[in-house]
Amino acid sequence: MSSLYRIPVALLLRDVPSTQAVVMAAPFDERRQFLPRGIAETDIAPDAEVDVNLQIQSFVGGLWVRGEVAAPWFGVCRRCSLRVEGRTSVILSERYVDERRVEDDDAYLIENDFIDLEPMIHDALLLEIPLAPLCREDCAGLCLHCGGDRNETPCDCQAPTDPRWATLDGLKFVDDSSTESNEA
Repeated sequence: MSSLYRIPVALLLRDVPSTQAVVMAAPFDERRQFLPRGIAETDIAPDAEVDVNLQIQSFVGGLWVRGEVAAPWFGVCRRCSLRVEGRTSVILSERYVDERRVEDDDAYLIENDFIDLEPMIHDALLLEIPLAPLCREDCAGLCLHCGGDRNETPCDCQAPTDPRWATLDGLKFVDDSSTESNEA
């Protein structure tokens, strides 16, 4: 199966410097090679459409890939546990090289005159999505005692008193700093 993210770059590598535009929409994980994240984690659906607008520019020894990618994400509100959806956009500037050297540890590889944009786009988008999203900025969350959604109805629940500490409720403290000593 040929991937939309697999781009032939033989002509770019031969005619240095040259550029090629890559504008497309493709599924986030078209080959289903990435495992889905946990149910309470923010994620991007495998079939979510990623908008790709990139420029590939050749230089001696490799390629620069610059531009923007955007995709929808979903998650769970960190305060009330409702489903949250949003869209993230990432500005990219990454290198692809023929062979990796010590200084190229963060570069992607050119393999057989092709580059695969999918791992780069996957990494960039997953690093950009919020880890703990909110359904709205003023989300009141859930009541810690009854579990009710405080966005729908206000809650006047009181924390239950632990009977083991009940005797301490009767203690009264005197503020010693208000009494002056008349020691001579």
